Amino acid sequence: MEPLITIFVDFNNLDQDGRVRLITAGALHDIKTKNIKLFEGLELLLDDNQEFKGPGVVEFSKSENIWVARFDWKNMEQS
Repeated sequence: MEPLITIFVDFNNLDQDGRVRLITAGALHDIKTKNIKLFEGLELLLDDNQEFKGPGVVEFSKSENIWVARFDWKNMEQS
């Protein structure tokens, strides 16, 4: 099993469903430089480079028209 691609996220930037938005400068930078093609169900390692990291699954938010990632705080590790 290949390791998950790590992407920077801001866990303070959540949508109404508790999913982290993948629209911050850091997330967009990682998506571009790591040549990540986002699609529903893609598993990523979400990392805020400060406190938390853990697995997430990419989803598309139809209400906001943006990519987000669903995660569970119980699966997060402290960095």
